[in-house]
Amino acid sequence: MTIHSYRKRDYLLEVNPKYTDPSYEDYLNVIDARWIDIDTGLFIDITAVRPHYEKPDVICSKDKHEENIQDLFPLRDSLFEGQQVKIPYNYAKLLTMEYGKASLTKTKFSG
Repeated sequence: MTIHSYRKRDYLLEVNPKYTDPSYEDYLNVIDARWIDIDTGLFIDITAVRPHYEKPDVICSKDKHEENIQDLFPLRDSLFEGQQVKIPYNYAKLLTMEYGKASLTKTKFSG
């Protein structure tokens, strides 16, 4: 675990010691790292992607998500809450496949 400070806030980067293990066998252990805001407890899960062993031009993660490389790259420039970010090339297709059509139009979350 490593603590990082940014803009007077502390964050913890916690890396799973099994992050290099690409197998699907340990299905309860699919998060490779976690970026945690120490003050609030909010976190972002980080899952590594790797080339698929059987499918060319496909990358996959331990949670069995598979994506075509052409849908991800080249990354596009965008803005998120006023900050410059990179987003997947075919973001609309990826979002609707994962979350449905409302993910492109719904602007409020109630949950």
